[in-house]
Amino acid sequence: MRLANVAGRATLVVDGGGIDVAEASHECFGPDLASAYAHWAAFRTFADGLDARPTFEIDPSLLCPPSPSPTQVFAVGLNYRAHAAETGAELPSFPATFTKFPSALTGPFAEVRLGVPTVDWEVELVVVIGTRAEQVDASRAWEHIAGLTIGQDLSDRVLQRAAGAHFSLGKSRPGFGPMGPHLVTIDELEDPMDLALGCSVNGEVVQQSSTADLVFSVPELIATLSGVLPLLPGDVIFTGTPSGVGTARTPPRYLASGDVLESWIEGIGTMRNQML
Repeated sequence: MRLANVAGRATLVVDGGGIDVAEASHECFGPDLASAYAHWAAFRTFADGLDARPTFEIDPSLLCPPSPSPTQVFAVGLNYRAHAAETGAELPSFPATFTKFPSALTGPFAEVRLGVPTVDWEVELVVVIGTRAEQVDASRAWEHIAGLTIGQDLSDRVLQRAAGAHFSLGKSRPGFGPMGPHLVTIDELEDPMDLALGCSVNGEVVQQSSTADLVFSVPELIATLSGVLPLLPGDVIFTGTPSGVGTARTPPRYLASGDVLESWIEGIGTMRNQML
């Protein structure tokens, strides 16, 4: 199943277009996505039994984050082996977790106003929680996941470093969390533990890797985080970025007004964000 946020309305993505969830369910679910996550098991049963004929064509410019109003947004630093190596950092023994504030989230084709000259790219696999997870064993972690999507953990490197080890403000300027284009459920993916991902700036590939290089896998992250606090339906986890970030280059390279940042993950899709 593929689930999209089309101008604030939960939409099932099928061949040829979309199906408005609220209309198809006679208002049992929707119109926003929060109601789907709040009743995820029942929503999946409804969606799996639905006639998959589209009722309208999806305008990509209207796509918004697949989970637009999460209670919690987690992010994990240094979670790819090659990225840790390029920064000269040791591999963490525990997930280096911080937060992006929800107001940073934006759509997969939204324009992003940089505001400062030191903004870096970080393509990431993003997890969206479907059912409450608390003290969950890694072996059962996937049962609590609604699906996966693409994210960019855009980072103001000067503000990030000004706060020492506290990354959150530098990661949370408006628009610094593009997500999308859709939420994709695990059954749609051949191997969610080994997905190719990458991003390009103006057509030049700057990051290219696989989620197989994660230090802490998705199930391990769910187990660790849920062992500290409950993960709630609709919560978002940015799982870390691979090597190739701009700040690790010599000289450092950052995004500039007019740049087009494309981000992709195998089996999920592509985002395209223009910088202003």
